[in-house]
Amino acid sequence: MAIMEDMDKTIRTFTSLEAMKAEEYRNWQERPAHERMSAVSEITLATYAMKEPAPDVRRLQRTLVHLQRPRR
Repeated sequence: MAIMEDMDKTIRTFTSLEAMKAEEYRNWQERPAHERMSAVSEITLATYAMKEPAPDVRRLQRTLVHLQRPRR
């Protein structure tokens, strides 16, 4: 898990869920792209770890389906 040294520890109160989500969105947009991508990677790996405890998680299986369409 990454440790953010410059973490903002301010407590904020919001009047609505929409206001809270807007603030959260602004906060993520202020972060550099590499930090956002790192967070996505961390969340993805954590989700796969909860699903299957093996460190070498299998990829999703793809199914090939051939649909025939009527000629026009």
